[in-house]
Amino acid sequence: MARYKELLAEKEKLERLIAEARQQEAASALEKVRETVGEFGFTPEDVFGKRRKNVQPRAVAAKFRNPETGETWSGRGRAPRWLKDQNVERFRITE
Repeated sequence: MARYKELLAEKEKLERLIAEARQQEAASALEKVRETVGEFGFTPEDVFGKRRKNVQPRAVAAKFRNPETGETWSGRGRAPRWLKDQNVERFRITE
């Protein structure tokens, strides 16, 4: 049990050392980035690229229609049940 507690104490010490080293290296890296950005006059868009707006998937026009219910299918994804074992061309929208 004593060995277990010694290892836990060692682990905590290592985690503190890791956190300190990361903080120091991150500060150094950030300073280099700031110098480079200032030297070349980069904008946030230059560094990070343009922000993408939330792009909504485009609606796809229906290509097939069930004449009994009026349900439609774009031809993408899994085929609906009403097309199972059917010739899909019979249901193609020609308009």
